[in-house]
Amino acid sequence: MPATPDPSDLRAQLDTLTTEAFRPELAEIDRLGTIEIARTMNGEDARVPTAVAGQLPRIAAAIDATAERMARGGRLIYAGAGTAGRLGVLDASECPPTFNTEPGQVVGVIAGGPSAMVTSVEGAEDSRELAAADLDRLGLVAEDTVVGISASGRTPYAVGAVTHARERGALTIGLSCNAGSALAAAADHGIEIVVGPELLTGSTRLKAGTAQKLVLNMLSTITMIRLGKTYGNLMVDVRASNDKLRARSRRILALATGADDKAIEEALSATGGEVKPAILSILGQVDAPTANRLLAQSHGHLRAALEATGHPGSG
Repeated sequence: MPATPDPSDLRAQLDTLTTEAFRPELAEIDRLGTIEIARTMNGEDARVPTAVAGQLPRIAAAIDATAERMARGGRLIYAGAGTAGRLGVLDASECPPTFNTEPGQVVGVIAGGPSAMVTSVEGAEDSRELAAADLDRLGLVAEDTVVGISASGRTPYAVGAVTHARERGALTIGLSCNAGSALAAAADHGIEIVVGPELLTGSTRLKAGTAQKLVLNMLSTITMIRLGKTYGNLMVDVRASNDKLRARSRRILALATGADDKAIEEALSATGGEVKPAILSILGQVDAPTANRLLAQSHGHLRAALEATGHPGSG
């Protein structure tokens, strides 16, 4: 068991963090009218995209490194505690329906396990050993990428996850909202989105949480673009698991090909409802088995498969 930190030492650490800073000018915000509070909060939120923009070169470098590993069969693994952990689990859970990722290809682990998604698990975030054990249960390998997420940048679970992953040869990314964080220092790629003190002192589910969500959107979405999971800005690997997504699949096919409803239905029927080979079969004028073969040869990149058919719009 890790040693229990001295409360006075922990308080001293928090006093140094931008995310924990007290803002005296907001000390009487509870006396304001609702619209004034809303305007103040909205103004605070507007600062987040600018802070993210300042880290775009680091974000892009992390994405390129992640995509390279995932192209070789690696996984994208998010690790965090509390709000940060929940954001990682959320991003991971949306990759299968959006990009048709394989089970376990994008994973979110949260300190305290699945129950921590809705209930606080006391002490879980304070354990580096717990993070290492959670990653070991996943069978961590060198081709994987582990993203430690922590607003403070000091959370032992997130730092422990990145440290353990790096020792195992995995690619590591540290996402925090304080400059000079232990998390960024422990990772191959440190991303620090400094959004400033929160409207409510220390409530990092606010600006810090928004910043983390924006960066995670970029990490997963742009990585999937690099892996050929899209065609232009169309989600051609969408998994049609409900009525809305089935309708979206048909709309995507129409936008990509300009085909009529009859041709769309015939193509989807031939490909078992899979959008990407259906697009290839229409634009490349090939049958479904040929479309699947060409996509396998191009590692799922639709433009490359189209080029193999001689389609003029593939370049």
